[in-house]
Formats: sequence, C-alpha cells, structure tokens
Amino acid sequence: MTERSVLVVLFDGVQSLDLTGPVEVFAGAAKAVGDPAAYPVRTASADGAAVRTSSGLTIVPDTSLAAAPWPHTLLVPGGEGTRRPEPVLIDWLRENAPRAQRLVSVCTGAMLLAEAGLLDGHRVTTHWATCDHLARAYPAVEVDPHPIFVRDGKLATSAGVTAGIDLALALVEEDWGRDVALTIARHLVVFLRRPGNQAQFSAQLSAQTARREPLREVQRWVTEHPADDLSVESLAARARLSPRHFARAFQAETGMTPGRYVERVRLEHARRLLEDTADGVEEVSRASGYGTPEAMRRAFVKTLGAAPAEYRRRFHAPVG
Repeated sequence: MTERSVLVVLFDGVQSLDLTGPVEVFAGAAKAVGDPAAYPVRTASADGAAVRTSSGLTIVPDTSLAAAPWPHTLLVPGGEGTRRPEPVLIDWLRENAPRAQRLVSVCTGAMLLAEAGLLDGHRVTTHWATCDHLARAYPAVEVDPHPIFVRDGKLATSAGVTAGIDLALALVEEDWGRDVALTIARHLVVFLRRPGNQAQFSAQLSAQTARREPLREVQRWVTEHPADDLSVESLAARARLSPRHFARAFQAETGMTPGRYVERVRLEHARRLLEDTADGVEEVSRASGYGTPEAMRRAFVKTLGAAPAEYRRRFHAPVG
C-alpha cells in the first residue's frame, strides 16, 4: 500500500484540536484500510522540546524539526501561538515546506504559512475571525472567508478548529475513496461530512441572535418550519409588527434580511435531508420550502456549485 506520512508542526500556544482532529482522521484511515503504515504520523517542535497548548495541555513531540523525516503531508495547526511565531519556525517553513507533496494548514496555521511567504498568489481560507487580518497583512494572498476549507494545488487550508477534521476527511477520500472517509466520519461521530464550499457558519450561526423576543421567536419558527409561508408579511404578523418595521428591525438585529435568513435555513434543511435520508429530490424540495425541484436546484448550484442529485451522490452518508 502507498504510505502517506504526515508531519505535524508543534509550537507553544498551539490549538490542541487543530492537530488531534486531523490526526485521529488519519489514524482511523490507517485502521480502515488495514495498514497501520498507511498514514504514519510524527510530531515535531522547533527544538524537540515539549510544547504547551492554548488550553494548557502539554504535548511531547516525537522529534525536532531539523531531525524529522521528510513527510508526504506537512500539517501546520493554528492557535494563539501563531500571533508571535518563533522566527526559527518561520525560517524552517520557508525553506522546507515547499518540498511537501501536500501542504496543509488548519485554522490560523495559515498565518504561519503566509509569514513564510508560502501563500502568495494562492486562494486560501482560515478562521473567520482572522480572515480580514490575513488579507490586510498579506495582500498577495487571496483570502476567501466563506468556505470551511480550500484546495489550491498541493496547498490545502481550512477554517477554524473542527474544520480541520473536514479537510482531513476530504484528503482521505482523495487517497482512499468515499467509503473509507464515510467510515471514519461515522466512527468519529461526525454529524456530517461537510463539503469544502460549505459556509463556515450554519444559518443560525451566520445570523446574530435578535435581542427582542418576538424576533428571536421568528428565527426559531423559520428554523423549525422551513416549508411554511415565510414571507415578510407572514413573519411580520408573527412578530406583531408591520412588514416594514419588521424587515428593518430583523436586519438591524441579525445582520441579514429576513429573505436571506430564510434562504439559508431552507438550503441547510435541504442539504441535511439529502445527506441523511433517502427522500427523493422532489420530496426534499417540498419539505424544505422550495416548492419545486427546479427552485431547489437553482439554489444549490448558486450556493454549493452542485445540483441536488450530485450533492447527494457525493455526501450522502448511509446510517451505520
């Protein structure tokens, strides 16, 4: 079998889940394909000494960066330690990272790669709270704040924390196929294996929670009843406000228009039905409030870049 060794870079202030999430995926893949050597994982800090994570855990690396065997995949996690990186780490990345067949960053690990000049001219992503800073500090980097991960040639960057698991699953699928990736996702009890172009936020997280109870109730109602009449007039009546007052207040308190919020909720509902059920496309479109399969198809192609049938083919996970 093909060996795809992984080297994880460690430093003080690293986010523990940024590294343990992907490592668990690679370890699970090795078990799933029946070859413990499929993804040999090693960790290395600049001098080989133990590091303290941002949550206070201590991790002892396998070796130093200078002594580490060269890997197939170099993984650079994020964390508070990326704010003031060790110069020796940046120098090592600048000199050695281009040799990797796959260069992967999780969360703010992209900041370390950018500082080393490895992201210039590439499309990347990182944690939503860092995207603006990354774009301003490194204007030669094309920062996309929306996807949970981005592939650009041999470079792969992901959004915050748990998005590293999604990216690692995508890499395993690339190496070993969809069935192996889904097996690992089920074993890790990952709710769903998200596509890279999925937004970093769900509809509920994308919108701020309204301050006033009538508007919060409307948000809950939309989420629980995507197939109902969710016109501005109907939602305004539920909030006991005039349509004009409701639309203004909703946008002011949530950061998006009522129509945009409804669109996101319906897309998310349809996506989950396609992933987790055997319901037909027409049934899913009705249950999600689209009315017709064509209306749902247009929404999927516009937002996810794939028609519903193709999306289901790629991301439907059988119950197991």
